[in-house]
Amino acid sequence: MTLRLGSIAPDFEAQTTKGNIKFHEFIGHQWTVLFSHPADFTPVCTTELGLVAALQDEWEKRQVKVIGLSANGLAEHEQWISDINEISHVTLNFPIIADADRKVSTLYDMLDHQDETNKDSKGIPFTVRSVFIIDPKKTIRLILSYPASTGRNFDEILRVIDSLQLGDKHRITTPGNWKKGDDVIVHPSVSNEEAKTLFPKGVKIIKPYLRLTPSPF
Repeated sequence: MTLRLGSIAPDFEAQTTKGNIKFHEFIGHQWTVLFSHPADFTPVCTTELGLVAALQDEWEKRQVKVIGLSANGLAEHEQWISDINEISHVTLNFPIIADADRKVSTLYDMLDHQDETNKDSKGIPFTVRSVFIIDPKKTIRLILSYPASTGRNFDEILRVIDSLQLGDKHRITTPGNWKKGDDVIVHPSVSNEEAKTLFPKGVKIIKPYLRLTPSPF
């Protein structure tokens, strides 16, 4: 099954560092970020997980759950978390899926088909650095894939969540390089007359197809 934006995130059962989960039950009615790692005890992954742990307050402000995945077992995960906490001066509280058999990685098409060196001792590919943002309806709203060699920008992932949550609540979209507090774009489906009611802070018409209004944040 090919996963696209708008697909329902596949459900699965898995062992994690916080106990066994059924993914849809884990999501519940919240936004969720699922992100994968090639392997435990790798340098780029270690920095990423430290960053995600340090952003715990930011996830909570947005009512977002985060869950990691790595192609190792629970024992390795627990040892690795200890290293991450020490290196990044954090307390990592979110679950990490143990996916040594690559079942979840295969289900979500996370395996590396590019880098021939990104394999385990049995020749099974590790994952690339995938990110899935999933909304409370279990719908996939963003898919990102980074090469194993490149760490992710989690400020960008937060930015996208801000944009998606704002767009779901108001009839707006966000421009390039938008960040929280910047002007937003009035959705094309909104007429000029309707915009006057929906956006009392005012609407600036740049072109008939490009209308800006102050952020509803």
